Amino acid sequence: MKKLKDIHLAAFFLLLVMIISCDFNNHETSLSEDDFREQLDQSIPIWMDRYEVPGVSIALINNGEISWSDAYGFADLGKQIRMTAETVCRVESISKSVTARGVMKLVEMEKIGLDDPVYIHLKSWEFPESEYDIERVTIRHLLCHSSGLSLGTIGLEYAPDEEKPSLRESLSREVRFEREPGSKFNYSNVGFHLLELLIEDVTGKDFSEFMEEEILIPLEMVHASFEWSEDFITPVPNGHNLKGEPIQVYVYSEKGAGGLFASAVDIARFVETGMVNEFYSGENILSEDSIRELNSTVIEVSDIYALVSEHYGLGHFIETLPNGQRAVFSGGQGNGWMTHFHLVPETGDGIVILTNSSRSWPLISHILSDWAEWNGFGSVGMGIITKAITGLWMLIGLILAVSLWQMIRIIGDSMQGKRKFDVQIKNYSGVQFVQLGLFLILISVLIWSLTREYLIITSVFPGASGWFLSAILIFAVVMLISALITRVDNTLPKT
Repeated sequence: MKKLKDIHLAAFFLLLVMIISCDFNNHETSLSEDDFREQLDQSIPIWMDRYEVPGVSIALINNGEISWSDAYGFADLGKQIRMTAETVCRVESISKSVTARGVMKLVEMEKIGLDDPVYIHLKSWEFPESEYDIERVTIRHLLCHSSGLSLGTIGLEYAPDEEKPSLRESLSREVRFEREPGSKFNYSNVGFHLLELLIEDVTGKDFSEFMEEEILIPLEMVHASFEWSEDFITPVPNGHNLKGEPIQVYVYSEKGAGGLFASAVDIARFVETGMVNEFYSGENILSEDSIRELNSTVIEVSDIYALVSEHYGLGHFIETLPNGQRAVFSGGQGNGWMTHFHLVPETGDGIVILTNSSRSWPLISHILSDWAEWNGFGSVGMGIITKAITGLWMLIGLILAVSLWQMIRIIGDSMQGKRKFDVQIKNYSGVQFVQLGLFLILISVLIWSLTREYLIITSVFPGASGWFLSAILIFAVVMLISALITRVDNTLPKT
């Protein structure tokens, strides 16, 4: 998941469209797993077509074990290479959950403590000077995004064979504090880059090597790696941006926050070991107490993240479901990629969804909503997107209806001689000034939106965002016309 400058606007907008939408679903279900799979076989291709998502791989976990995996669409549209459940993908910020396991492994090995100040374990790099007390930053703070560190620069991508900065060079550039450590949730990729360095300095091993030896291989994540390789079992697919354009495979100079390559089955193997042992009967790399520690609530989330979850644990979000059970989840978003896993440790149920498109949030929300309903959970926080889509279309209809109604009134009044064109501001009423102000504000917002390389609202609503922007433009023009065409009797224009 990314934190952008328009985060508060996005939060307000999502709340608005949610308020005007309703959820009429009946959450009772009697579908067997076979029936649910058949339902997914029918619905996923429809959603892929609707939101123009090239490929999806998915895995289900029931009673603590992987019960099914499959894939839909294409890993490579040009070459017509099909996506499979074993296709190695970029999993983006799901990497954070895996990195958190590596940190907890060091805790069990008694090499570090969760509440240790980070700086005491760092040997090859030092914090830059800061107005904040950096000695207060603990390992737990980094794991739960409460260190006060900034998000970090987004979009620093490199071709796999391209020269790139070292981890330590990256940290020297990116480590910047925005608030006092421990004071508030502040999603930070940089914090997990520091955890990557911590693992290297504590173990004396390369991060990727340690994670492979202690996490990936023991969990039988056989196709997963934090290192790019030409020898992956499958070629890594191209991602696809919001315009549907292919994005060539890339890597970051850091790995702990978003550098993992893995298949849906690999991530499902990781997820099934994130529950208490009464459900998972296989070998695990951590004790039951450590798993519970990872899944415990640590800090209340804020900003747009609060729309889908109440808390953050150690490496993943935590939400309370309508039935009172607790779910843990993590999602990843990169240039051309969206991924997600959801797990309910108390029931042994989980789901993994990997996609090679930036247009996938609505699709992921649909799948998660159906999965939650099938399992009797009622809903999950990510289901807000499907509700918001309904609300957005209602809002679009309302804006267009108001615009049409106002234009009909203006045309009717003009034909009856009740209005005339007037550009002399000195003759304008208060209502006309409000209409001009609305026009200028809306046009400014539209211009700003069109000049952004990325808008979270556009990402959440890839099918409807164009219609919404068009409706806003139409409404803005109607406001301008309303202001310029003055009522002849000089009474205030009706709105």
